[in-house]
Amino acid sequence: MIKFLDIYKQDKKLINSLINDFKKIIRNSDFILGENVSKFEKKFSKFCGTKYAVGCANGTDALFLALKSLDLPKNSEVLVPAMTWCSTVFAVVHAGLKPVLVDTEKNGSVICVDSLKKTISKKTKAIIAVHLYGNICNMDEIKKIMKKYNKKIYLIEDSAQAHGLKYSRNKKAGSLGDLGCFSFYPGKNLGAYGDAGAITTNNKKFFLKLKQLRNMGSLTKHEHKFIGFNSRLDTIQATVLLKKINFLNKLNKKRKIIADIYKKNIDNKYIYNLKYCKTSVFHQYVILTKKRKKLIHILRKNKISYGIHYPRAIHQLNAFKKYFKKKFKNAEELASNSISLPIDPNLSKNNVLKICKVVNRLN
Repeated sequence: MIKFLDIYKQDKKLINSLINDFKKIIRNSDFILGENVSKFEKKFSKFCGTKYAVGCANGTDALFLALKSLDLPKNSEVLVPAMTWCSTVFAVVHAGLKPVLVDTEKNGSVICVDSLKKTISKKTKAIIAVHLYGNICNMDEIKKIMKKYNKKIYLIEDSAQAHGLKYSRNKKAGSLGDLGCFSFYPGKNLGAYGDAGAITTNNKKFFLKLKQLRNMGSLTKHEHKFIGFNSRLDTIQATVLLKKINFLNKLNKKRKIIADIYKKNIDNKYIYNLKYCKTSVFHQYVILTKKRKKLIHILRKNKISYGIHYPRAIHQLNAFKKYFKKKFKNAEELASNSISLPIDPNLSKNNVLKICKVVNRLN
């Protein structure tokens, strides 16, 4: 069986070292917001090119806390792409705000600038730009559209699938808006061994507010300045991330090599390519086909793992039916026609070529 992602194979050289680190944490009872949490926050902020990073429990909480730090009035409108993982929109709703959907690009995974122009209004208080599949949004165009309005609109990056993704020579995902939100779910390009998340920012006010929000409204034990939340990054997960971040750029390069092999060798009239930016970190390698069911059958028959990210657009999910009545054609087509191929950085070239050969059998 060709696995979609083999985390054990990817990390096995780190295991003995991590076990020793875990023993030290247990010995010192340094479990929550410990020394390695601060070390990771500093290292991750430097990696992203921001002044600050705040660790939290998971990527969903990162988005939720980022929104809460803005102190927006209840039911303020927040623009979100119609194709994203449900957490992006859950965070908006849980923060007491109103999600407004924007379509994705045709045959693409990021927010459509033309759709954004038609959707943004005087009611818009924030935009969440999702760098889906490791593709960067057109942040310059998004900012140009925002500037046409005379009031402050906040820009949040959902960078859950964009660790190390470059926008320009000196700018990375997480440093391009007011706040950047990351997930370190185990399958991410930078993954923990459980749930973990972080928020990046250059704004000291947001930084201090976020540190309190994640820890019951407190910076000092037993002093609670406002009602906060329990969303702390634990020391064990921070220790894993602190070690694994050293290999992130190398693993991202391996993903690109695999993606290049797919791009050069998949040649089938029933398959068309998703748009990928030049600097993509290929969290997923997604192809598009109107014969998805048949392709799935072929992959299963040949013992090749696959994924669908995601089978429904946001407005098609039962959880959101009362929120959205409008249809979003591009997002719906992406949900219907997309399939993700294995993108494990440790896939051998022979296995990648085998996958290409099998995919090319689709007729």
